[in-house]
Amino acid sequence: MPNALHRLLSSGVVHVLFAFLAMGSWAVFANRAHAMPLPLYAGLVQGTISACLTLFLKSVIDWLSKRFVGSARFWAPPVIACLGSASILVAIHAATGTPEILKTIAFPLLVSTSYAAIYNYSISARRGFDT
Repeated sequence: MPNALHRLLSSGVVHVLFAFLAMGSWAVFANRAHAMPLPLYAGLVQGTISACLTLFLKSVIDWLSKRFVGSARFWAPPVIACLGSASILVAIHAATGTPEILKTIAFPLLVSTSYAAIYNYSISARRGFDT
């Protein structure tokens, strides 16, 4: 892979911008049946939340995975991250008046929980069950 492309793909800024655009676009789509500007507001809110969650999710999983031992290390951090993300998403979308909250958060929550589970498994499996 060319060096410039590798730097681009490993850039935190690129990840945050991608999360904002991808999940913000999803929210606009999920709310498309409602009058403007509600879909745009939902997109801005979801894009901003996704960008922020992208910044913090890895750190949260790193921190949580060190606090559990045994098999709990494999399932507890992603479950906690999912519940925290869902709570944040529902609360902020409810506060900002997003019309289709469940449709809006379903895909971003699936993506972030999948990432949390895969990332957590990858770091926990290296340590083993007992440590």
